[in-house]
Amino acid sequence: MTGRTTRTLAVALSLTAALAISGCSGDAEPKMAVSGAFMPQPVNDKMAGGFMVIKNGSETADKLTGITSSLSDDLQIHETKDQKMQQVQSMDVPANGELRLERGGNHIMFMGLKSTPKVGDKVTVELRFEKAGPVKVELDVKDRTYNAQAPSTAGNAH
Repeated sequence: MTGRTTRTLAVALSLTAALAISGCSGDAEPKMAVSGAFMPQPVNDKMAGGFMVIKNGSETADKLTGITSSLSDDLQIHETKDQKMQQVQSMDVPANGELRLERGGNHIMFMGLKSTPKVGDKVTVELRFEKAGPVKVELDVKDRTYNAQAPSTAGNAH
């Protein structure tokens, strides 16, 4: 009877371990990818905007919760509603979706710049998320009038 109980217990533990491992794969950390990151050349050292598209390639929704950069000690996440921008604590990055940070819409604000980047420079930021690990991004400093065009999905049937 002792051998049978031991085997039953071993099978039960093996099944429990297998279920626990397979369960973990469903809670996988979101996979973030960033494209089109840029900063228009700032007019002065008071503030600057940052723009990009953050893509979440996983089944798990996440939130952008913060940004750090050596260019400024005060980086903020701003949403734009009714043509007014306001600071928010986080922004949703939907599962298998994207968060667009663009002119006239949601964006990152650099307040009190330590220097004034010029066209052609690169500004490194680290994006922080609620679930995903941090993501380092280089923003290309572009002309003040530069505005990235949203990629067209027409004809892209991959």
